[in-house]
Amino acid sequence: MTGGARGIGGAISTVLAEDGATVAVLGLPEDRERTHNLAARLNGAASKIHFYQSDVSIYDECREAVAAVLQQHGRIDFLVNNAGITRDHTVRKMTVEEWEKVLQVNLSGPFFMIKAVLDTMVERGFGRIVNVSSVVAEAGNFGQANYAAAKAGLLGLTKTVALEVAKRGITVNAVAPGFIDTDMTKAMPEAAIENAIAQTPVRALGQPEEVARLVRFLLDEKAGYITGAVYNINGGWYM
Repeated sequence: MTGGARGIGGAISTVLAEDGATVAVLGLPEDRERTHNLAARLNGAASKIHFYQSDVSIYDECREAVAAVLQQHGRIDFLVNNAGITRDHTVRKMTVEEWEKVLQVNLSGPFFMIKAVLDTMVERGFGRIVNVSSVVAEAGNFGQANYAAAKAGLLGLTKTVALEVAKRGITVNAVAPGFIDTDMTKAMPEAAIENAIAQTPVRALGQPEEVARLVRFLLDEKAGYITGAVYNINGGWYM
């Protein structure tokens, strides 16, 4: 999975490893230590976490990482596209570079990873792909035109790939979290966090583990009749 060292991704890695899955975490150099620390907290499941350095915004690196995982572990059953970045500004102040970088990581990255794993999943006749989108894909968000556009595009990518591979035993779904208690959310101004909580009917931030359990459900081999779906998990912030 991409972006699996901390936040929502770290929670997904933890749930999967504790459930017996071998988890390949793809990340940047700074994610190596984060992944090591994550594995160290898992006790008996620590050996289930493996790190592979890869920049998801570069297709060749995605292909190389997938090849390395296949060489070491023999097969890939699931892919979770979770890696994402923000570069927040209003459209008037947003630079072209900020726009392009967010689109490259948050939308092209999932496309690159899906393209890199599809052949091996088709050959085996089985695969589970879950893309982590966002509530802002549907609702929009002030100052996040790049992020919202990428996450909305990810929903279109999810549905299209789901149509293309449904007969191959491969499902493709998306989850759309709202405001979750992660480092990315904590980096927001305190007033913005308080406003987000006030606008959320359950009056609380979501927990990464809640998203992780939803992803785990969609990855299960018994969830084969669910594909092309988008699961909102936002405390009622957007319905």
